[in-house]
Order: sequence, then C-alpha cells, then structure tokens
Amino acid sequence: MNMTQNEIIEMARQVGLVIDGNQSGLDDLQAFAKLVAAKEREDCANVCEQHPDGMTMLGGAYVACAIAIRARGEQA
Repeated sequence: MNMTQNEIIEMARQVGLVIDGNQSGLDDLQAFAKLVAAKEREDCANVCEQHPDGMTMLGGAYVACAIAIRARGEQA
C-alpha cells in the first residue's frame, strides 16, 4: 500500500518540514516519499534473495517474498 498524502504530511511535520499548502512543494514531497519507499522495498527484496547458500524455505519462499515486496510498488 502506498502512503497517503496525509501520512506524508504528518511524517514531514515530525521532522520539522513546514507544509504550507503549496501544491508544488507537496507534489515534490510525495515524489520524494515514493522514491524512498521504492528504494526500501528493493533493499528488502534483495535481502530475501540473498539467503545463505544451501538454505531453502518452503520451496522457494525467499524468492516469492522478494516478488511480493516488489509488487507492493505496483499497487495503486
């Protein structure tokens, strides 16, 4: 699930960013939040794929988890 506009605004406020209702600034902030989330998803998926050699989990669940994590970015 993607972050809502209100969640992004609240996180921005928590770190001291001022959201003044400027739509251009808010659009930039939302785009930045999407980039950060995408990077985190990719990093998590990579952890799933880099399991120790010789280990298996439920017939490939590591790969399935990586695929599921990446798919979260495709959800509207």
